[in-house]
Amino acid sequence: MIEKNKKSFMSQKTKSKVSTTFSHILLTVLSVIWLYPIVWIVLSAFRTERNNQGALIGTVVSNYIPKEVGFENFSNLFSETYFIRWFSNTLLVSLSTLVLSTLLVLSVAYVMSKLKFKMRKPFLNLAIILGLFPGFMSMIAIYYILKAFNLTQTLFALILVYSSGAGLGFYVAKGFFDIIPNSLVESARLDGATNAQIFNKIIMPLSKPIIIYTALLAFTGPWMDFIFARVIIGEANTEKLTVAAGLYLMLYGEHVDSNVFTQFAAGSLLIAVPIVILFMSMQKHYVEGVTAGAVKG
Repeated sequence: MIEKNKKSFMSQKTKSKVSTTFSHILLTVLSVIWLYPIVWIVLSAFRTERNNQGALIGTVVSNYIPKEVGFENFSNLFSETYFIRWFSNTLLVSLSTLVLSTLLVLSVAYVMSKLKFKMRKPFLNLAIILGLFPGFMSMIAIYYILKAFNLTQTLFALILVYSSGAGLGFYVAKGFFDIIPNSLVESARLDGATNAQIFNKIIMPLSKPIIIYTALLAFTGPWMDFIFARVIIGEANTEKLTVAAGLYLMLYGEHVDSNVFTQFAAGSLLIAVPIVILFMSMQKHYVEGVTAGAVKG
């Protein structure tokens, strides 16, 4: 009996080792696949050499490592394109959306978490259903609505589009507010506090993680979006483009030269820096906001 149990234990141990080894190999392969294009973009951003035909060297694995490196692509990006203007436009839209969207999401989350009213349950169900559909499905309708109000090809239209539907993304924030004791809210109401005072002076000071989480999502959405920026702004006014639409136009526009991809890579690297810094500096609060918001629905 002891010998049988020992063999069974050894068999389970062997299976566990095989499973762990396979998992590590699979994760390693997936990591390489995921990191390959990122490393390629970074190396291309600093690549300066060309071949005899003027085409980009490094499009094959054998020439993956650049032979000549420098900051030429970055300097050309600033001097030969509207990248600085595109960056400023994107920053303006993202910061404006951050403020408006965060206020909308947190306000709706507070209402749905701490206030009781007749249509609360149907609204929660409707929000879930609408959340199943991607935002770009409404792209054509939004464009014609903006066109009717003569708002197309403006940054204000982008801010309006990104912020207007933000309130439906309240579920994570609502889950966070649900773990705040209702006794605090009830005590404040007994003392004569209004809902605005409760929200500003009680809920918000206790909600730093979810505020940071919501603000990061509100900022990164417009920062990385291409579809709405492309449709709403168009190509008529190059100076009004965001970085995503501008880099696309630079890569696939009418005037394309041999160094366009390396400039595109330089622009992609620069636009990624703020997001990386934000997530690295706010990672602790971001994780706290996600995990706490997932406790209750």
